[in-house]
Amino acid sequence: MSPTNIDASVSEAAEIEAIKQVVATVEHSQNNELPDEFADLFRADAIWTTGGGKRLFGREAISAFTHQVLPGAMRDSTVTFEVEHVLFIRPDVAAVKVLQVYRTSDGRDVGTPLFVMSKEDGRWRLTACQNTAVLDGEA
Repeated sequence: MSPTNIDASVSEAAEIEAIKQVVATVEHSQNNELPDEFADLFRADAIWTTGGGKRLFGREAISAFTHQVLPGAMRDSTVTFEVEHVLFIRPDVAAVKVLQVYRTSDGRDVGTPLFVMSKEDGRWRLTACQNTAVLDGEA
């Protein structure tokens, strides 16, 4: 491997780690019912489609929705998010496939969100996201 390829691999690995930290913050904000922390992860003009199919345009709408639904939502449950795959569309734009598992006393629900993220001012942000349920809990 040439030095250029080594540098690119190291740089890509660092970007993947930074992306994983954003996804970990999504998990933290949901488990701890922190709507402001969650909304802060998005670009101002972001698009979010919830697991229930609600389309939200812009951080303000995402924040308003999250402030309505998140407090109390995790009372009897937990959620985990695991980055399954990162596709760099450009060095500053990535499509991130995530495995999401909600656990309750009744069992678990599995989702498979797609987060399109962009790096702006040195920070990865959620840009266009679609949360999709997995039928019968199969991932």
